[in-house]
Amino acid sequence: MLRQACLTLCVPGVLAAQTLGVDQILAKHYEARGGLAKMQAVKSMRVTAKMSGGPAEFPMVIEQKRPAYLRVEINFQGMSMIQAYDGKAGWSINPFASAKKDPEPMTPEELRQVEQQADLDGPLVNWKEKGHKVEAMGRESVEGGDAFKLKLTLKNGDIVYVFLDTDNFLEIKHAAKRKIRDTEVEGESVYGDYKEVGGLMIAHSIEAGAKGMPQRQKITIQKIELNVPLDDARFAMPPKKTETPAPKKDESKK
Repeated sequence: MLRQACLTLCVPGVLAAQTLGVDQILAKHYEARGGLAKMQAVKSMRVTAKMSGGPAEFPMVIEQKRPAYLRVEINFQGMSMIQAYDGKAGWSINPFASAKKDPEPMTPEELRQVEQQADLDGPLVNWKEKGHKVEAMGRESVEGGDAFKLKLTLKNGDIVYVFLDTDNFLEIKHAAKRKIRDTEVEGESVYGDYKEVGGLMIAHSIEAGAKGMPQRQKITIQKIELNVPLDDARFAMPPKKTETPAPKKDESKK
């Protein structure tokens, strides 16, 4: 008890963080993003960006649509890698990993990730209705600044730590542990270069990588279009291409 009291009384950051609860922090976060009304007025979004990992750069397009549609397409050397989710099923085409160009169903691990990414508002909006849980965990120094730390427990059991800037209440970083091929990896995504688009503040720079590793994959957003027409069929898994059978030999000519 004495040690717990000392931690509370002797660390100013912890005491200050307790002055704002989860609901207060999130209310300021929604307001900083542009307000719930403007956020939920967006029915679809197309993001044009470039992704870089080292010296190479790849053009990419991310498309989202309510209630939970997502399509990501990355182009390289004339080939396209596609990941998509139609709210129920996920699929991908990866010509870099296989000679096949047919769509393949996502693995359960991939599906868990894409279900979260397909949420146009993000998991912090209407988190109770979505079955998530949010807890305030005090403050931490993040990317050279002070941030509120929120523990987000998703409906599927995954845990994500979300860091919000204490000055502007926008997201600075997400941190989560995920299993990749039976190996647990702690990853981080850092958000920056916020710009206003249609009355909403949206990050135009995202850097992601394993915790403690200097190598990061960077996404630089070039253009964001809101409420663009997107057909549902764009997110549905296309049929596999059927190979044209070889012509049969005419045995009568022998």
